Amino acid sequence: MNRHFALTTLAALLLAPAAGRGQAAIEGKVGLPKTRFAPVVNERYEIVSKAGVLATDPPRAVVSLQGNFPKPADLPAKQVAQKNLAFAPPLLPIEVGTKVSFPNFDDTYHNIFSYSPAKRFDLGRYPPGENPPPFQIFDKPGLVTLRCDIHEHMRGLILVLATPHFVITDADGHYRLTKLPVGHFVVKAWIDSKTTREQPVDLKNGATLHVDLP
Repeated sequence: MNRHFALTTLAALLLAPAAGRGQAAIEGKVGLPKTRFAPVVNERYEIVSKAGVLATDPPRAVVSLQGNFPKPADLPAKQVAQKNLAFAPPLLPIEVGTKVSFPNFDDTYHNIFSYSPAKRFDLGRYPPGENPPPFQIFDKPGLVTLRCDIHEHMRGLILVLATPHFVITDADGHYRLTKLPVGHFVVKAWIDSKTTREQPVDLKNGATLHVDLP
């Protein structure tokens, strides 16, 4: 075999994307429930409960790509702070195995807990500025509802996903997922604690797929 041809072939193989990997993207729009509130520029929203259904108000959705993905060696830590007697952010999507801390930036005690099947815990009462702040590792997929034993009105949600690919929509329901692997997957939109929508997709390297979830 010609040495130049062999080297050229080897270089091409090394530069070619591995099976199942690529630079695909998905964009589209999720049909969100109607709200009487006008969208706000700074994306502020809160968690509300209506007839036992937990949702963001004004509405948002979490869009994710579902499939069989390798587990990461480590994940960046996240936080849900208590500030102005509210959770910040009120909705946090994370990947399974993520460590989440709960710093207290208020001038009063908090006691964060959850009775959700995906993660049951009780941090106990702790003062402002406790360092390091209490934390939990979320090792099971599902929706975790956060409450405060001292401040009954406080509600927060952590959506634990078995995928590294997810995003929160904007106020109009638009989303965009990038740097996605190539192959057959399912796009899922979480809208509230009782509502999800999904659609199968085939992703090709270098292509952007438009997927609406009305």
